[in-house]
Amino acid sequence: MAFHPGPVRVGIDVGGTFTDAVAVDARTFELLGQVKVPTSHDHEDGVAHGILEALEKLRAEVGAEDVSFLAHGTTQATNALLEGDVATVGIAGVGTGFDAFATRRLTALGKMELAPGRRMPVRFAPVADLSAAGDAVDDLVKQGAEVIVAVEPFSVDDPEGERAVTAAARERGVLATATHEITGLYGLTKRARTAVLNAGIMPRMVSTADVVEASVQRAGITAPLMVVRGDGGVMSLPEMRRRPLLTALSGPAAGVAGALMGEKLSEGVFLETGGTSTDISVIRRGRVQVRHAHLGGHETYMPALDVRTVGIGGGSLIRFSGRAVTEVGPRSAHIAGLPYACFEPVSALAGAKLVTVSPRPDDPSDYVALELSAGRRCALTLTCAANALGVVPDDAYALAERESARLAMEPLAAALRMTVDEAARTVLEQAVKPVRTVVDGLVAEYRLNRPTLVGGGGGAAAVTPFLGAQSSHDWRIAAHAEVISPLGAALALVRESVERIVPSPSNADILAVRTEAESAVVAQGADPAGVEVDVTVDPQRNLVRAIATGATELRTKDRASTVDEAAVRAEVARSIGVQPGEVRELDGTAQHRVFGAKARRAGFLGRFARSVEQVRVVDGEGVIRLHGTGSVIEHTDAGSAQARLATLADQHTRYGDGGSQAPAVWLLVGPKIADLSGVLDRDQLVALAGAEVKTRAADEPVVLILEDRR
Repeated sequence: MAFHPGPVRVGIDVGGTFTDAVAVDARTFELLGQVKVPTSHDHEDGVAHGILEALEKLRAEVGAEDVSFLAHGTTQATNALLEGDVATVGIAGVGTGFDAFATRRLTALGKMELAPGRRMPVRFAPVADLSAAGDAVDDLVKQGAEVIVAVEPFSVDDPEGERAVTAAARERGVLATATHEITGLYGLTKRARTAVLNAGIMPRMVSTADVVEASVQRAGITAPLMVVRGDGGVMSLPEMRRRPLLTALSGPAAGVAGALMGEKLSEGVFLETGGTSTDISVIRRGRVQVRHAHLGGHETYMPALDVRTVGIGGGSLIRFSGRAVTEVGPRSAHIAGLPYACFEPVSALAGAKLVTVSPRPDDPSDYVALELSAGRRCALTLTCAANALGVVPDDAYALAERESARLAMEPLAAALRMTVDEAARTVLEQAVKPVRTVVDGLVAEYRLNRPTLVGGGGGAAAVTPFLGAQSSHDWRIAAHAEVISPLGAALALVRESVERIVPSPSNADILAVRTEAESAVVAQGADPAGVEVDVTVDPQRNLVRAIATGATELRTKDRASTVDEAAVRAEVARSIGVQPGEVRELDGTAQHRVFGAKARRAGFLGRFARSVEQVRVVDGEGVIRLHGTGSVIEHTDAGSAQARLATLADQHTRYGDGGSQAPAVWLLVGPKIADLSGVLDRDQLVALAGAEVKTRAADEPVVLILEDRR
């Protein structure tokens, strides 16, 4: 057994069939080892047993004794909601008069259909007097409630009533949650719906967390145990016990975290392709894109990645009318229970005949398969077509023997009266149509600038290379694409989102929300020195949002000696669309460098193209972390930054019928890029800048980046 002397970060992804685990060097982020074990759904300890089995097997393979970080992603919450396998929830409605009427109406949440024939089991009890909160809890337990949700119409302003109910429940050993613990936003029904869904999965998730934690401790690991959230970050186990709903829809999140951290994607589209489907998401300016998730057919206040899923995967089957390929997918070889033809030996494919099948009894019967001479059947898949056409990279997980793939495609090619190449191309063109529609839509919606397509998942090579060639976007398959999800878990940052409705917020109000988000990630183990907080103030909705991210240890590894200067300039040039010789270094700090180049940008209706300064901020590892257009770059120091920003903000604030708009601002300060672009008010902007620099030495260099609003 090998022995790894340094600290190791471990990521585990619990899938429907297998549990994958990886070990990554905590200093260099090099992949040290990977293992796969069957997911232990039927074990008495549930999926926790498979997590421990994968962890022990991985540690034995790598010889890792110093585990500094351990995170796992799980589909348990998502599956429970999709299958309607949830606990009975007791709603304790706090208040009298109209408040009592409003909370009683929440019994309608019992009509929320999670799965066909499976509705959210809800019970209700009123709490007119806080001294009787315990009686209401007892009543709900008698009605069969397994977990309590405390609900009061304006608890985001005054949570006393909800706290009385949760305290009474916890005194009785009953699991409980409250709507103000889930979100600080108004909207009683949506807030209560989110809390009820959170409560419905709480017993199972808490039980699993307890077993996992005990198992990890028995294994002698003292590192904080983290869980992947649906918005791409991780959270501590105590926080997961309180808000397990945040782990729902986290299936694609770990993969996106892998693309963001492992692949260093700063502007692009990530496509995670499995056997049946492809999850498509966006990374813009080094940030994942998040929105409120829909669950149970309704919008919630749960933040989750903006992921679009298309029913095209590496195992997608081909539909054939007898004359033409009519569709690829949505059924896959996995659903049909058939092996991929391209992974069969050449000898087995000799004389194979094209047949049609129904993957499931009620499915159309025009999906094609191959009948082999031995009487076995195998599936003709998208992966077969990609290998036959030769578009699968040599180091890809989905690579098959080219001769086998071409033999597999021959019967379909003959039926189409085409060559094998023509038939394979026809299949691929049909398959990537819906994928490209989604990708093109996301590029336009998020205004991505020269995006890169990054493919992950075991089926990545079946989709991304051909799509990249068709769309003319730069593309690549992620390193270790087949384990991109556990890699993402191992590398993910602690994340917390705080939202508040604050009419006409003062500077103090905004700073308080920022501090709350920052304190939350620090409390979960993030190193305070590296926490980045993005603040958005939406005056039309009176919404203040702060999203904090941070690593559990300050990432101090020095790659300056390994960063290729020519490669950095080439990547900046590619991103801007110029030649490397046109790129100039404009400014920088010890941790970041600012590059720029003039590039032509079309004006109205594509006419009157003009030259505009394009700016890119590159970190110490040579990764582009920020894109800017027409930016003003100002070098200052921490002691002067706030005053200098105030002056520049005055010069660049725009005035119109809708009022004034301060410029978009970013600060390069220490190891952080402080993103203040979501703040429109000049005074709020200056106040937040002050919060970013107050802990820095007065003479420490700071770079201000400003962009006029358009």
